Amino acid sequence: MVQDSLATAFIGIGSNLDDPKAQVTRALIELSALPGTRVVAHSALYCSPPMGPSEQPDYINAVAKLETTLAPLSLLDALQALERSHHRVRKFHWGPRTLDLDILIVDRCVFTSERLTLPHPGIAERAFVVIPLYEIAPELTIPGIGPISRVYERFATAVISRL
Repeated sequence: MVQDSLATAFIGIGSNLDDPKAQVTRALIELSALPGTRVVAHSALYCSPPMGPSEQPDYINAVAKLETTLAPLSLLDALQALERSHHRVRKFHWGPRTLDLDILIVDRCVFTSERLTLPHPGIAERAFVVIPLYEIAPELTIPGIGPISRVYERFATAVISRL
């Protein structure tokens, strides 16, 4: 489904399998190939420990800023298709993955359905999201949470490294 206007969306990107740097880099290119969508900015790549089971490799993460005409659920469908093209298998929650694409924010949209919650419910608790998001959008206000700069301050000593 296409919406009438252009929306700004922020996408969290992560991988810890099958050459994670290449997976994330390829995903950044592929996001611009989505219908009515272009990447207008993206963060550097970051390395972070896994969230959940620690018996898995570290993650490579980034955040992309998109301009898109896709409605949020259509964007979700497109992102899940990209994950499948990277051979994403959902074996268990917070398990290792070739590619993880999460919609973090779409404009000032606050939305909840069975498939999607906006803004992303874990956005303010994850250094691997907050730090790269702040890098590309330091003036951003997260709907229902507040300025990203305030959230960023809590992660000053986070275990995450810029590549």
